[in-house]
Amino acid sequence: MEKQNWFITGVSTGLGRAFAEAALTAGHTVVGTVRSERDLAAFDEFEGAHGRILDVTDEAAVSSVIAEVENSVGPLDVVIANAGYGLEGTFEETPLDEVRRQFEVNVFGAVATLRAALPHMRRRRRGHLMAVTSMGGLMAVPGMSAYCGSKFALEGILEALGKEVAQFGIHVTAIEPGSFRTDWAGRSMTRTARTVDDYDELFAPIRDARRKASGNQLGDPVKAGDAVVHITSVERPPAHLLLGSDALRLVTTARTAVDQDICAWEALSRTTDFAEGAQL
Repeated sequence: MEKQNWFITGVSTGLGRAFAEAALTAGHTVVGTVRSERDLAAFDEFEGAHGRILDVTDEAAVSSVIAEVENSVGPLDVVIANAGYGLEGTFEETPLDEVRRQFEVNVFGAVATLRAALPHMRRRRRGHLMAVTSMGGLMAVPGMSAYCGSKFALEGILEALGKEVAQFGIHVTAIEPGSFRTDWAGRSMTRTARTVDDYDELFAPIRDARRKASGNQLGDPVKAGDAVVHITSVERPPAHLLLGSDALRLVTTARTAVDQDICAWEALSRTTDFAEGAQL
């Protein structure tokens, strides 16, 4: 495989670190963003790694860092908007300011990253843009409305983006992980306070189960990294990359439910057209 220049946000831990390490192992150069000097020093220890401190919610800083990297490290071949976090809480119990913060990081931070890289790739007529959504971007579970909402939003953005930039030889992939053995459901998860007892029966067991599962999940981050590196070497990479058998099972079940609704209510759906059809 030809050596590539990668840019990945959020490489201090979790899947971001796994993607970075896999790319470095494959011989690529990786620029990874972190939030602290300590994490910067740790990442810079890897051969071929170049750390940058960055808050992805600062659009001007994102653009500045991408431009600097293009000039100092070289043209970017692969960009992964990975930085994000989980927000757990029922819809009614989640304050609106926390919902806004979730979208600021998970959606607008990713958008800022991809937008900053896109003009460079467009001029070169090549490149691969990716963002980490989640299986929660294609299905939803109780107690994760804000998180799933942010990931559903990102899925739509990526799908439209892919159709816009295919003409320039640029690929776009949504990476949709299931449950992986990272800190995502542990110390990295933001949990809203419980305030409404009516949700106890439904939500308390879900929150407890997620805490107990943290550190014991099915998914192997190293294998996820290898899978992402692999799709950068194929001629036609996927627009959607599910990672994990749990993601395959849960997303398939969710999409089947949508298909069932479409079929069950097809007749009613058709009643809303004008009888004479479209006026062209």
